[in-house]
Amino acid sequence: MTTLTDDRRVRARDAAPARYFYLHMSLACAATAFLGFAPTYWVPLANRTLSASPVIHFHGLLFFTWSLYFVLQTWLAASGRVVNHRSLGIAGVSLATAMTIFGFLASVHVMQHSAALGQREAGIGFSIVPMSGIAFFAIVFVLAITNTRKPEIHKRLMLLAAISILDAAIARWFLTFLAPPGPPGPPPVPVTIAPAVVASLLLVVAMVRDWRSEGRVHPVYIYGTLALLAVKVLNWPISETAGWHSFAGGILALAQ
Repeated sequence: MTTLTDDRRVRARDAAPARYFYLHMSLACAATAFLGFAPTYWVPLANRTLSASPVIHFHGLLFFTWSLYFVLQTWLAASGRVVNHRSLGIAGVSLATAMTIFGFLASVHVMQHSAALGQREAGIGFSIVPMSGIAFFAIVFVLAITNTRKPEIHKRLMLLAAISILDAAIARWFLTFLAPPGPPGPPPVPVTIAPAVVASLLLVVAMVRDWRSEGRVHPVYIYGTLALLAVKVLNWPISETAGWHSFAGGILALAQ
């Protein structure tokens, strides 16, 4: 009996770093989201100098709530509170659904704002970035939910979903500190690729952890990272096609 108890303690001790790895990664995602939007949202909001529509405010609230929710869920899992973790899963489904809806509405709002500035075509072209981003998040989240009974897949898909939406936060730092001042309106689609690559570095960290602890990189990270980067790169040529302008322009026409 003593030997069995000791063996369990050793296994628990060895498993602890693996469990807390995802908590640390969720904290990194939350910090990236908060610090990324600090120059263009949180600081102006605190100074009462931010002018934004209710759709944008609610969109931001939902996405930042997701960051906190992800931290909470990884903490519950790491601390062994699996029952509580699963009980809060339905809240995550509701939150992700609301994020998808308001992510789409925010994309339409950006097109409307661009059209009001006389940059209708640029706004339509750029709309592929937020629309494809929220679609990727939604698909990965659904895959994660359908794999809740396979924790090794589930937790990696959830991390992939969280990282996939960080490029918007990182892009704010690019625009604030690296981009030259220019006229108001949507940026060119190609400039969104670099922030996505920076965000993907968190997935590289997860891959290295897999390699060191498991001896191999889990397929979720390999195929997920390739799919994420493919979406971000393909946004550029697709945004310039007549098909995309017809599709997104039709959505804009319905919204006006």
